[in-house]
Amino acid sequence: MALDARSDQAFSRQAMRAELLDAETELALAYAWRDQRDEAALHRLITAYMRLAISMASKFKRYGAPMNDLIQEASLGLMKAADKFDPDRGVRFSTYAVWWIKASIQDYVMRNWSMVRTGSTSSQKSLFFNMRRVQAQLEREAAARGERLDRYQIRQMIATEVGVPLHDVEMMEGRLSGSDYSLNATQSSDDEGREWIETIEDNSLQADETVPYSKDMNTLREWLIRALSELNERERFIVCERKLRDDPRTLESLGNELGLSKERVRQLEAAAFGKLRKTLEGQSKEVHHLLA
Repeated sequence: MALDARSDQAFSRQAMRAELLDAETELALAYAWRDQRDEAALHRLITAYMRLAISMASKFKRYGAPMNDLIQEASLGLMKAADKFDPDRGVRFSTYAVWWIKASIQDYVMRNWSMVRTGSTSSQKSLFFNMRRVQAQLEREAAARGERLDRYQIRQMIATEVGVPLHDVEMMEGRLSGSDYSLNATQSSDDEGREWIETIEDNSLQADETVPYSKDMNTLREWLIRALSELNERERFIVCERKLRDDPRTLESLGNELGLSKERVRQLEAAAFGKLRKTLEGQSKEVHHLLA
């Protein structure tokens, strides 16, 4: 159900003209989808309740997400609800679908609120969507009593009201108070000012580190090639397949190819590693002796 900025209004108008299902028809469609996987029934059920999804999506416009994206997420939630709905439970589909639609939209809003993950637990989600409202309500009530609350008191009262730990309130307050900035933005209004990305420390290896590192890696590579040459063809094949592949093979698959038992392949692997270790240790001692 891909939507663009020009078609979402037309899509919304079309959804608002969809049929209204009575309880009996809704139940029949739900059974047809659950028991017979009747796609026509599923399409009719989803189309009838798309107006519900659009209505719920519109309530989240204040979070800055494009309306067409919110509608898409609401549609996904509606489809999940249709797929998981059990008509035997005796509840209307709309009642069940509300939860799935809301959850889908909320997850999308939280994922896109900031490049930094805002949170995923139930308490964090509850804070994200309710903290500002609860805070405003608490401040109004305090003002009506002639009281003035400090930041710590407000955080404590929010934690109690929402039912979450105080440290979650403090964390969410910090995340909601900030915003994302481009690292290419300048530190001052001057166009010639230094960009923020220039202040980030470069953790990559410097030239005085890359040269000896490259030399050491070449040496280790030569040692490994020499050590592998000391193995017979079958041992070398097992080591390469078990340890040098991006997707290492199992003992069982190697056994099937070589006509050996899994235990025998394991024994050959252990013996090959023993030879490799002995060869590499000898080379290491040789280099140490030359440098001494």
